[in-house]
Amino acid sequence: MKVLVPHHEGLDLLGDLPAEADVAVWDGSAGPPPAAAEAEFWVPPFLASDAAAAGVDRMPALAVVQLLTAGADAWAGRLPAEVTLCDARGVHDSSTSEWAATAILAVLRDFPRFARAQAAGVWDHATTGELAGRRVLIVGAGSIGDALVRRLAPFDVELVRVARRARAGVHAVDELPDLLPTADVVVLLVPLTAATRGLVDATFLARMPDGALLVNAARGPVVRTDSLVAELAAGRLRAALDVTEPEPLPPDHPLWTVPGLLLTPHVAGSVRGLLPRAYRMVTEQLWRYAEGEPLDNLVVNGY
Repeated sequence: MKVLVPHHEGLDLLGDLPAEADVAVWDGSAGPPPAAAEAEFWVPPFLASDAAAAGVDRMPALAVVQLLTAGADAWAGRLPAEVTLCDARGVHDSSTSEWAATAILAVLRDFPRFARAQAAGVWDHATTGELAGRRVLIVGAGSIGDALVRRLAPFDVELVRVARRARAGVHAVDELPDLLPTADVVVLLVPLTAATRGLVDATFLARMPDGALLVNAARGPVVRTDSLVAELAAGRLRAALDVTEPEPLPPDHPLWTVPGLLLTPHVAGSVRGLLPRAYRMVTEQLWRYAEGEPLDNLVVNGY
């Protein structure tokens, strides 16, 4: 069983493997190695673009694509029907939920202001907002949403969760128009699909109350950028974004200078613990594949 992984350090991070597993490294920076022709199990690079999916054309034996990302939008619908696509659900729970919690606290406690003051050598004492007592609406009730709930619960907040369909303790997405007007913070943790592309448009944003904070740790195209820029420029809303549309931002894009925005360059999942967690998952998946067991984290209809 020929296996391709994207990191040389992955060879050491993989645990005990099935005897038939023959692992080679392809980081995607050049054409595929000769081993690609026989590869059955491919792990593409982290955050590989949709262009990387073209590599499948040179892998006639390919049976499984195991992503290192929680989102599968760059791959869903782009693979042959006989190739199974799996995402990295669970690998990014801690890192992405940490980023979201950090972003919320940083904006509410006005850390960007104090960072600017420090750089200028100014003692800028000010009164800030706080997270305690706020109502946080989490749009996306997957494993990262679960992790964020655990991290925010000790802060004395009211947590409201939204998913595609209602279930115990979770509202349906079609309830958003009634939920948004009372949300102090709205966190986006949804996958990018046809249903979520442009979900946060001018109407969505208009329903958020004055001074509310939008946090996007999902995908850039979930938010209509021009609509968000208009709200931020008017000073009515605030935002924290780890993802944007377009991405990366061109130097002259208004998101660089619009007020009320905390921006990070798609780093929520880029932590030192990523690869050890990711390769533990890959090892477990390889054993399932070798033993003919169902794989975890199957991507169906973009999820």
